[in-house]
Amino acid sequence: MMLKYFVAKACKRYVIARPRVVICVPTGVTEVEERAVIESTEKAGAREVYLMEEPMAAAIGAGLKIGEPSGTMIVDIGGGTSEICVISLGGVVTSKSLRIAGDELNEAIIDYVKKKFNVAIGETTAEEIKMSIGCAYPSMTTEEMDVKGRDFSTGLPRTITLTSVHTEEAMKEVIMQIVDGVKMTLEKTPPELAADIMVNGITISGGGALIKNFDRLLALETGIPVNVAENPLDCVVKGAGKVLENLDNLKGVLVNAKRR
Repeated sequence: MMLKYFVAKACKRYVIARPRVVICVPTGVTEVEERAVIESTEKAGAREVYLMEEPMAAAIGAGLKIGEPSGTMIVDIGGGTSEICVISLGGVVTSKSLRIAGDELNEAIIDYVKKKFNVAIGETTAEEIKMSIGCAYPSMTTEEMDVKGRDFSTGLPRTITLTSVHTEEAMKEVIMQIVDGVKMTLEKTPPELAADIMVNGITISGGGALIKNFDRLLALETGIPVNVAENPLDCVVKGAGKVLENLDNLKGVLVNAKRR
């Protein structure tokens, strides 16, 4: 239903019968998964379907120079997955896809509030907490937020005050799993490209890049400068759009390019 909606919107905008579609997928998808995505999109009304890896799209959307021989590293922390990728000469050199991202951070906050305050909160509230006072590394100032939930003991509404220190404690385990994934990817990176990354730095994108001090924590843990992409929430979709607009020159970044 979602794909049909997008295709219908595209047809209205560009006045064409069947549009070309670029879909971003996690790194390491199987051929069966690729085929399922392509067939579903074609049934939704697409004329041609191209797949590209999410971190490649994020790198293009962030303005990284993916075609150069030097190595660049992108860490895209979305809702369902965290995509970690080293890119050189327009291709993926090494990558890692983690099923740990924004959704797991929300769950960690929900569990923390339940255990520490005996209060139940929903996923929407957890997301608001994460984006408002979420913190990955201690700050000089402590932020506070009043949160409404349901007391497990009485079943009645209750308001508690959370601080950025609480969110740091709540999210620490999940965030460190993402940091460890970055370290593991760096360990698999060829030495020459790793040296380039030391100079160029690591670029982070996605909603997770907006968590306060995440870039600082990652820099301290890896010893590499970390840059937050401009408009990190939009990097993947902007990258996909750039590829679609310049398909002939950027076809090499597509997962299923050889089939076209």
